[in-house]
Amino acid sequence: MLIVMSGLPGAGKSSIAQELGRLPPAPVLSVDPVEAAMWRAGIGRGQPTGPAAYVVVEALASDVLALGQTVIVDAVNDAREQWRGLARRRSVVLRHIEVTCSDHALHRRRLEGRRRDIDGFAEPTWASVEARRANFGSWREDLLVLDSAAPLTGNVRIAMAHLRDTRGDPSPSPSE
Repeated sequence: MLIVMSGLPGAGKSSIAQELGRLPPAPVLSVDPVEAAMWRAGIGRGQPTGPAAYVVVEALASDVLALGQTVIVDAVNDAREQWRGLARRRSVVLRHIEVTCSDHALHRRRLEGRRRDIDGFAEPTWASVEARRANFGSWREDLLVLDSAAPLTGNVRIAMAHLRDTRGDPSPSPSE
């Protein structure tokens, strides 16, 4: 299964993705550290490193899927067709989980207070997140929307139930 996490920066998608990755377990491939690695390798910031990072993560996800394993992609996700195409090519189920934060003050505090320690990667500003929000659209396919203003454990439980239902997996949830 290809699980694609999306949402605005600071919405909480990486926290949920990391917890989901611990449960099956499944590798979590994040676009931001890949882009930062390109910069550290000497590729200029004026180059299209954002789109290139998506291509690198797609190649890595394809290899994981070829092994018959589930993979989680963690990105803002402006590349919906890219993930649809990968799922088709690998003949896997694609599931999209969008993470929002209904409490804008909480979202802003999280964004401005986070320190991900991605060498060379500057955290986005609240103004850039607000600008991006205006153009952020939802997917057409099966979509689970989680509100990160709710507790992390509850969101992970909801996501796992959704993914289990998708696979038809009768295994118990982590809390059972």
